[in-house]
Amino acid sequence: MRALPRLFALSAAAVLTCTLASCKREQPAPAKPAVPAPAAVAKAPTKEQAMVSLMEVPELKSWSEQLEKNSRGKVHGAIIEDDPQPRIINGKPYWQLSFVENRPDMVHRRASFLVAQSGGEVLVEDPLSDRLLTLTEWRRTVRKVLANTSE
Repeated sequence: MRALPRLFALSAAAVLTCTLASCKREQPAPAKPAVPAPAAVAKAPTKEQAMVSLMEVPELKSWSEQLEKNSRGKVHGAIIEDDPQPRIINGKPYWQLSFVENRPDMVHRRASFLVAQSGGEVLVEDPLSDRLLTLTEWRRTVRKVLANTSE
């Protein structure tokens, strides 16, 4: 009689072991790797955003502040659109914008810029050499001019 309970316990243990072995443990789903958004999907800036960004260029910001200070608020610096049609350079479209002195009686252009519609590249028209300068090249030229006028 003692063998019967042992046999029963052994059978129950075997059934339980088989049942557990046949059960699949629920595995958590493997984490999907984070996929960064491609740069091409990033939204291109609008013309208005390009104008605001251009006005934040330190040299233009400084010119604007000087104009307002020297004129006691009568003259303002501003970015205006020269032509609504984009200018194409090497197959790339650029907005045609200018920094101007907005005077009560007239508007005086100080510098003309081309801002790429994508990629953020800024070119500056140099009227003396009739070339397009990078923003870095233009900055060197502007600093030389400002240094010479302050002497």
